Amino acid sequence: MTTDISKKGPEDDVPKARQAEAIKAIPVRHFGRYVAAVLAIGVLAAIVYAFSQGDINWGAIPDNFFDERILKGVRETLILTFLSMLIGVVGGVILSVMRLSKNPVTSSIAWFYIWFFRGTPVLVQLFVWFNLGFVFDYINLGPVYKDEWSDFMTPFLTALLGLGLNEAAYMAEICRAGLLSVDEGQTEASHALGMSHNKTLRRVVLPQAMRVVVPPTGNEFINMLKTTSLVAAVQYYELLKYAQDIGTSSGATVETLLLAACWYLIMTSILSVGQFYLERYYARGSSRSLPDTPWQKIKANMLSLNSPRGGTA
Repeated sequence: MTTDISKKGPEDDVPKARQAEAIKAIPVRHFGRYVAAVLAIGVLAAIVYAFSQGDINWGAIPDNFFDERILKGVRETLILTFLSMLIGVVGGVILSVMRLSKNPVTSSIAWFYIWFFRGTPVLVQLFVWFNLGFVFDYINLGPVYKDEWSDFMTPFLTALLGLGLNEAAYMAEICRAGLLSVDEGQTEASHALGMSHNKTLRRVVLPQAMRVVVPPTGNEFINMLKTTSLVAAVQYYELLKYAQDIGTSSGATVETLLLAACWYLIMTSILSVGQFYLERYYARGSSRSLPDTPWQKIKANMLSLNSPRGGTA
């Protein structure tokens, strides 16, 4: 018995052109996005219009942008930021290890330090360091150092101690969270291999804790750059202090403050880029694919705009 393979089925009656017709995908329209975009543009236009009504000498900003005093203030701000963060990071690592120690004395000291410096405003701490000369005439460290307090506690040292010691309390909690994120089994395995506690901490625990520590540390670094503006209250000359002096002498107070804000934006933007690449570096072993760089994101968005909408199936 033979089968007639030439027999046509119902699907053969459909024209071939219709069978090959592409499926047109119509994207869903999100009208809420358009409304939100219009409202955002309206608010931005209102803000620009409000500022345009004021008697602001916008030319004073580019005229003083590269003023010698402003550039010196930028340099002092960066130096103070790096040194304060150095004190904060080193102190934070030491305090976090003390906090996790099984020794009740060291653990209690670390807890009290973190509790005190996190519980009081940094501006108050700066004023305390600055005004200790009212209660101490001299600083006497025995045979190591002895001098008048006013000569010892300079505005720079006041700013450095106030910012650095305060930052150490916050970095201690960040480092402690990073250390606790490493599985205890790795520490036990290191000890079983004969590694000492200090070597285990340096070779095993700290490198893995960096993945947790780096992102908030980058945020603290950027925050420290902005917090340095508080030291103008203790007569230390950095970006804000120089900008205030230029504004007072020239009469362009608001303009020079906007100038300082522009410089802060530039510096924080550069630090944000550095933070991104640092996080990307430490994410190599924890994620299957690294996050796209800003240039890769721009390139992908350009390609998506050039590609036609819809597709074939």
